[in-house]
This record gives sequence, structure tokens and C-alpha cells, in this order.
Amino acid sequence: MKFSANLGFLWNDRPLPDAIRAAKAAGFDAVECHWPYEFPSTEVSDALAETGLPMLGLNTLRGGPGENGLSALPGRDRDARAAIDKAIAYADAIGAQAIHVMAGFADGPDAKKTFLDNLRYARRSCPAPITLLIEPLNRHDAPGYFLKTTDQAAALLSELDLPGVKLMFDCYHVGRMEGDIVTRLRALLPQVGHIQFAAVPDRGPPDHGEIDYRYVFDQISTMGWQRPLGAEYKPSGKTENTLGWLDCTEAC
Repeated sequence: MKFSANLGFLWNDRPLPDAIRAAKAAGFDAVECHWPYEFPSTEVSDALAETGLPMLGLNTLRGGPGENGLSALPGRDRDARAAIDKAIAYADAIGAQAIHVMAGFADGPDAKKTFLDNLRYARRSCPAPITLLIEPLNRHDAPGYFLKTTDQAAALLSELDLPGVKLMFDCYHVGRMEGDIVTRLRALLPQVGHIQFAAVPDRGPPDHGEIDYRYVFDQISTMGWQRPLGAEYKPSGKTENTLGWLDCTEAC
């Protein structure tokens, strides 16, 4: 099993290029991030080249204060598409493999139409090798977020019916909203572009909580998934002190 360090949470006390180097030293196979835009793309590219780690993905901007994405917000198309353009340019510059198009806080048919229209814009604008991802967020952490469940996301992807637009399946969010993670993942696997994980319910490292991740990882392996899984958890204290699970997946 291969793992990616999500540098939005892991080693987020240091500049992104240094966090990439730390992930390499810790034994990760890839990295991903949230919003890297404050760092020059050349510095990030240099760190990726130095370490040999692929950058799996990044997010579109959240927007203004209190916002959590723009692409499903009616009347905000100009802002949403500017955020999409910015993400595409940065992803292309650093060789990122995917962009998470953040929907934002919205609901109803107008929000659905807006989100689909902006995803179509993103797919037209984005180089073919870059995958676009959409992700349901649980109602405890993100009340009012447009995408709430994997069923909703899967239905949108089916309606959209565009190549290279996939589901970000975060075991943490699914665990908090729906449960039955392995069954849900197996059913949705053809639509999945990336898998992430964290402990439920505290979003800590995957060595405690309600989910037995050794079982989950084993089941994902039997499904034939070969891409790195994204460690998107919140460490309490230094990241290095929370990595016992990483050794355990190989040796325990």
C-alpha cells in the first residue's frame, strides 16, 4: 500500500517546499496539499523534483471569510471561474495530478446547476491529464456544504458524464455521514479518483477511533487500488510523532 502526505495538515508548520522534503524523509510515496498559492510554483516544483515525489492534488480557493468554495454559489460564476483558472495554472506549473473543485455553502436546484456549469467550464479549461475531483463533506465539520453524501456526488457525476471528473472518497467524511466505508467504496470505485483517510470521529491519525484502518487498507488493496492513499488527518503536536501507523501498515 502506498501513502500520500496531505500537507494541508501534516507539517503545516513549515513552508510547503520544506514540508515536501519532510514527507520524503518520513517515507511517504506522494504528497498533496490544500491551498499552495502563497508559495512560488518554482520553489514547489524544485522540491518535488528534488524528492521525486508526485503532487497528487490541490484545492480551488475557498473564497472570502466564512466561505468554503465558490463553484456551487449562484451569482458567483466570475469568482468561481477565476479560482478554477488559478488552480489550473498552478497545478500545471507544478505537475499536480488533480484539482479538488470546492463547491461551497449552498443548496437547491440553482446551486446544482451552477456547480455542474462550473465543472463543465473547468473540464473545458483544464489540460486532459489533470483530473477534477468533487468531495462530499460531513455536516458536523461543514454544515451547509453543497455536497453532503457520496450518493449525491455519484448522481452529479453520472449527470455530468465527463471524462476526468471523479469523486474524492474521504473515508473520514464518509465515516461520519454514512458509515459502511468499504461497501460504499467498492460500489463507487469506478467513479473514484482519489481516496483519503483519518480517524473517526476526531480526524486524528488512523491508529485509533471507530474505524479499523488496517482492515480498510487491506480491503482497498483487494479492490486493486494502486494509487497512494491520502493521509489527511490532523496531528496533535509534531507530525513525526504521529506516524507509527505508517510503519504498522508494512510491519504489523
